[in-house]
Amino acid sequence: MQELCLLCWVVLVGLVQACPKPCDCGEKYGFQIADCAYRDLEAVPPGFPANVTTLSLSANRLPSLPEGAFREVLLLQSLWLAHNEIRTVAAGALAPLGHLKSLDLSHNLISDFAWSDLHNLSALQLLKMDSNELTFIPRDAFRSLRALRSLQLNHNRLHTLAEGTFEPLTALSHLQINDNPFDCTCSIMWFKTWALTTAVSIPEQDNITCTSPHVLKGTRLNRLLPLPCSAPSVQLTYQPSQDGAELQPGFVLALHCDVDGQPAPQLHWHIQTPRGTVEIASPNVGADGRALPGALAASARPRFQAFANGSLLIPDFGKLEEGTYSCLATNELGSAESSVNVALATPGEGGEDALGRRFHGKAAEGKGCYTVDNEVQPSGPEDNVVIIYLSRTGGPEAAATGEGVSAQQPPGLLLLGQSILLLVLTFF
Repeated sequence: MQELCLLCWVVLVGLVQACPKPCDCGEKYGFQIADCAYRDLEAVPPGFPANVTTLSLSANRLPSLPEGAFREVLLLQSLWLAHNEIRTVAAGALAPLGHLKSLDLSHNLISDFAWSDLHNLSALQLLKMDSNELTFIPRDAFRSLRALRSLQLNHNRLHTLAEGTFEPLTALSHLQINDNPFDCTCSIMWFKTWALTTAVSIPEQDNITCTSPHVLKGTRLNRLLPLPCSAPSVQLTYQPSQDGAELQPGFVLALHCDVDGQPAPQLHWHIQTPRGTVEIASPNVGADGRALPGALAASARPRFQAFANGSLLIPDFGKLEEGTYSCLATNELGSAESSVNVALATPGEGGEDALGRRFHGKAAEGKGCYTVDNEVQPSGPEDNVVIIYLSRTGGPEAAATGEGVSAQQPPGLLLLGQSILLLVLTFF
């Protein structure tokens, strides 16, 4: 029994007295402290006592914090890492420190930070990240920090802030965010409003200024005039093809994405066909239909031609181009999307289309024109289905002028090509 007690005492003394060689460890004011500041360290040394609650690694030469850097000191409540050369904080470096209340990462070179690690630090009360190279903060970065009282983000490279970034910080009383190069566009207006109405103390507001656009450079954010801002909206339509070229086999499908918003949204097409998925940043062709310099295209004229005006042209549309066509508009206030299913079938006197809906009707008779018989009997109450039954009864002249084309579902669609085809458009 005496031998067992002696062994326990030796182990206990070892735990208390263990300390990395360059550091000083001991108790002060009831805290177990490991002081490794000003030691010219280039890595977090191993061998800390497990009961350390305060660790100072300030004023060293640490270049990064790797995953598991503090796995030996899971009871840490205070971690001081200011004035190092840290550029990267890897995922898993800070996440295990669930007891942490104070974290100082100021005066480093951090540009790559594992924001998700903060989700596990729900006890955190002080977070100092000032004087770094941070350019972006995810909207949910602080979602778990409901105990946080002081946040310092000043002297970074933040250009904007996602709306609602500080909403989870219900205990926040002090925010320092001055001296960042903010882009004073629509995306920052929410922060101006929040800063003017919040009870949180925000010092040095005279130094929270615009860096761009140039006409606003130096303007204080709290004096920024309202900007005309609106989230994107889109409307996807199909329209007549006005192509006067000689009639070719197949036909041309023309879709148009009408986009509105301020600032002007960026347009993107997402196309899902039997051949796979195609992503297109619009435009990918010029007004002549030829691929723009730098656009990814297998030929001078891409299979899917996206124009700057929002139109998408698919020459020689066939079964392999069936699928879902979606246009997505995005600006700094949000995004909007509209989609249409396009399918082909060869009708007889009646039957089902490619989407399983019943139709009937036959080609109208005429000369020198295209005609449309739009008698449709959907199998259900869907009213977002447009089925156009096309019969070619004329020559290229009619296709070029669009004469003789009618449809009961505006806007119409002139398709160049094969004799008897059924086009099914399903909007959603």
